[in-house]
Amino acid sequence: MREGGAEPGEEEARHAINLIEAALYVSGRPLDLTTLGSILRTRSKGRVQEWARMLVEEYRDRAGALEVIELDDGRFTMQLKPVHVARVRRLAMRPLLTRGALKTLAYIAYRQPVPQSRVAAARGEQSYDHIRELERMGLIVGEKLGKTRVLRTTDIYADYFNLSHDIRVMKRQLRAMFEAMGKPLEEKTPEPGHKE
Repeated sequence: MREGGAEPGEEEARHAINLIEAALYVSGRPLDLTTLGSILRTRSKGRVQEWARMLVEEYRDRAGALEVIELDDGRFTMQLKPVHVARVRRLAMRPLLTRGALKTLAYIAYRQPVPQSRVAAARGEQSYDHIRELERMGLIVGEKLGKTRVLRTTDIYADYFNLSHDIRVMKRQLRAMFEAMGKPLEEKTPEPGHKE
């Protein structure tokens, strides 16, 4: 270190790391290197990745409740450490989706691309309302295919739930989550009149 202050570049790195931390905190979702680079006003993905990884290490060395992690697809996110989730979950704001809509979303995500008619057969007539709500929120999209539509999740869905954008990886992540909760996604046709 030079006399009287930081080495050239150290100040720049500290500023960049602080901006990455601020961006991850404010966004509440995973961010890719291009997005972080636009915040830092640099096109060098290598430098952005280096600074983001320095932030990951800083959080790893802390004894706090938050962590910054690098996802398999190269995006970075800030999140609560899993050990604390169960104790504070009830303090989170009310979920945006009803339980029924969330189940319909999970069904679509795990079986995508899936015909809308199959979703309705498995989840019941109320699933049409769920599908409209999920599309309005930008979590799923539908494409016309013959007399039905094929549904799939969006990047917004993947980001919101901290899942991979790669469908095969996402399905493995979902399978592991469902198994950990002891709730496999079996396909059942609801009884007539059944509502969630």
